[in-house]
Amino acid sequence: MTYVVVEGCIACKYTDCVEVCPVDCFYEGENMLVIHPEECIDCGVCEPECPVDAIKPDTAPGVGPWLALNAELAQVWPNIREKTVPLPDHEIWAARPRKLDALSRNPAAPR
Repeated sequence: MTYVVVEGCIACKYTDCVEVCPVDCFYEGENMLVIHPEECIDCGVCEPECPVDAIKPDTAPGVGPWLALNAELAQVWPNIREKTVPLPDHEIWAARPRKLDALSRNPAAPR
């Protein structure tokens, strides 16, 4: 089993999960995070840290496409190891459903 970042993260990009990850398996896009499924050790400490419930086990219903997306984007986005501030309009986006159209496939800007 691995954990997967799903649609709720898009345009919010809270990084509370990154701070607790013992293996640094999060990768950062312009407006979303993903988990590298081959690096995740299935510890689950990240899941309760997400304020928008955007981290799910890969056994949860409907996460198959998100698992594939996480695996794909983790190959091209930079690794993130420290907590950062959420995106500017995160509070507005947090409650918005169906955000897939807003996903940017661009990597995060270098810090």
